[in-house]
Amino acid sequence: MGLGVYICTDCGIGESLNIEALQKIGGKKGACKTHPFLCSKEGVDLIKNDINNEGVNKIVIAACSQRVNTDMFDFDPLLYITERVNLREHVVWMQPPNDPKTQAMAEDYVNMGIVRANKSEPPVPKTTDVTRVVLIIGGGVTGLTAALEIEKAGYKSVVVEKSGALGGWSKKSFKTYPAKAPYDKLLVPAIDTKIKAVSSSQNITVHLESAITSIEGEPGMYDIEIDKKGAKETFKAGAVILATGWKPYDANNLVQYGYGRFKNVITNVEMEDLASKGKITRPSDGKTAKNVLFVQCAGQRDENHVPYCSSVCCNVSLKQAKYVREANPDAGAFIIYKDMRATGVYENFYKAMQNDEGIFLAKGEVKGVEEEADGSLIVIVDNQLLGKEMKIRVDVVVLATGMVSSMLPEGKAVNDLTKEYIGEMVKKKTQDGEIEELMPIPHIMNLKYRQGPEIPHLKYGFPDSHFICFPYETRRTGIYAAGAVRSPMDSHQSSVDAAGAALKAIQCIELTAQGKAVHPRAGDMSFPEFRLESCTQCRRCTVECPFGVLDEDEKGTPREHPYRCRRCGTCMGACPQRIISFSNYSVDMVSSIMKSVDVPSEGDEPFIIALICENDAYPALDMAGLNRVRLNPNYRFVSLRCLGGTNLVWITDALSKGVDGVLLMGCKYGDDYQCHFVKGSQVASERLSKVQETLGRLMLESERVHQIQLQINDWDTLPKIMEEFSEKLKGFGPNPYKGF
Repeated sequence: MGLGVYICTDCGIGESLNIEALQKIGGKKGACKTHPFLCSKEGVDLIKNDINNEGVNKIVIAACSQRVNTDMFDFDPLLYITERVNLREHVVWMQPPNDPKTQAMAEDYVNMGIVRANKSEPPVPKTTDVTRVVLIIGGGVTGLTAALEIEKAGYKSVVVEKSGALGGWSKKSFKTYPAKAPYDKLLVPAIDTKIKAVSSSQNITVHLESAITSIEGEPGMYDIEIDKKGAKETFKAGAVILATGWKPYDANNLVQYGYGRFKNVITNVEMEDLASKGKITRPSDGKTAKNVLFVQCAGQRDENHVPYCSSVCCNVSLKQAKYVREANPDAGAFIIYKDMRATGVYENFYKAMQNDEGIFLAKGEVKGVEEEADGSLIVIVDNQLLGKEMKIRVDVVVLATGMVSSMLPEGKAVNDLTKEYIGEMVKKKTQDGEIEELMPIPHIMNLKYRQGPEIPHLKYGFPDSHFICFPYETRRTGIYAAGAVRSPMDSHQSSVDAAGAALKAIQCIELTAQGKAVHPRAGDMSFPEFRLESCTQCRRCTVECPFGVLDEDEKGTPREHPYRCRRCGTCMGACPQRIISFSNYSVDMVSSIMKSVDVPSEGDEPFIIALICENDAYPALDMAGLNRVRLNPNYRFVSLRCLGGTNLVWITDALSKGVDGVLLMGCKYGDDYQCHFVKGSQVASERLSKVQETLGRLMLESERVHQIQLQINDWDTLPKIMEEFSEKLKGFGPNPYKGF
């Protein structure tokens, strides 16, 4: 029999729609049945019975959103195609019941679901042998924690550290701030315990004084080459954790605070070394320091230096103020801050330090530092609480200079990354006019990827990641950033971060072995298929792929590394020859879905097809339905894996059929993007800039195609967005192809 269509009549569906009319549509293509509670055991058994006894292998479930009841409608994806048609949230919960337009919408969606199912085939599984070893780059607290967590899970790891010792910055810290009540006593760092555990483990291999010279391959099967004291060594790994940490901002840039001019002006890093000697002394003459002043945000939150907050410096200065008090109970510590940021449980530490009578905190701005003949320092402070200027005489000034990602090239200021450095080093025009990404130096990872030797970074040098939904992920599948290389964080936060990255690395290895995607389409077993005999070597797929899946041979033909793929379909949308498809997702499928829509031959209201991202736009529509928001009934929504998969032929197909306009709803993009596939919305926007030529051939206005950026929580803006586009289309009049 093949196709089975199942219509649920509960949740208001049966009361709002003509179910018999829907059954007739389903019955034309295969068996069609209804049930009042399809997600109940009885409803699921109805489907299973047809699977087992009637030969149904393509299942269309016309009921609720594809984002709910996934456990109930979980049929083996290697044997069966399951297509969800959203009659509840996207139709009856946002349209008036028993209205002709509501019925027309439901009938279109059932037709569209049947086409999608018929145009799909189960994916062919691609299981593979993998190496269950994780490469960890960096032997600081993050790297060591990751190695120990990986060992606990029964896996092996290799730690590559460029210096001659493990421990990183944590090894150089005198003490660490408390993490439990009463939050008033500093702790001895636990780094030595971790170093000992790693060094004695049989499942963790450590390479000191070593650097990565090459990482080649893909998740589950990386070939690693390192340079160890001048000698080359090779091994295999299944995943990679980048844990190279941070470096302090160069205080030589902060001449206004006297660093480099006055010996008794030091950084918070230098303060750790000073405190570890047992007493706090003046660097100039070794005399005991009786008063120490801490300058918060020294060069931070400043577009000329470090534009962001390093988040841990306030706690570090509170801790170091405690050093001063513990070394000499008669000594005083002054902390001048723009804002005191001691978040979470560290608020308790802040309060405990406030209660210390020898620690003085003042909100203000340091205007200058002067040196007296005896080496003492006069700090000029604009006290914003008292509203007046103050002069404080101290023995030592400590600058909280902030944390910079280790990915930042030497000799480059953080703000350079937002100026000419990005333009010169990260982007260039290729021969075919496309943008091609290049990575900056220094080369930490030396990836053998067409897109460059390093993972892409954001404008401040931190690895590019989806920082809300997938914080450890980078734009190189199987490579995870953790700790302060990813974002400023302290040793405790880095340890938690390392555990998360370790779990992600293990998950990647195991899912790769099963031929499954890791995220965001976790478990997806489809892979892109290429008809290379029709390839024209235009290179668009290799240029636009966000994840480095594709390299090129000497002729420019794509050469894939399939296990890097995240199944977004961006390559499919990029290809003008339409030679790239998935077994259950293709250019032809979406074109056929559009052609199945019953476009009204006449009417005053524009009829619109909306291509929507399944990650943000689709759930935003669900939210609108849940809140019973009334939306324009003349829209038909076609769900895409990512807006980056939009092929321009779909625009032609839709408008040729008489659709009045095409609206693309994708995730936000830019510096603060939350596109699940990194830049799908962005490449769709770039592609649409070329739609003018296509519409010119059809003698249609380019404004009939429009793209918006939408977040899940923008659901309440949908009525306005949709109405504004509809009103705009009215100004052009009906599509002249309507009725053909």
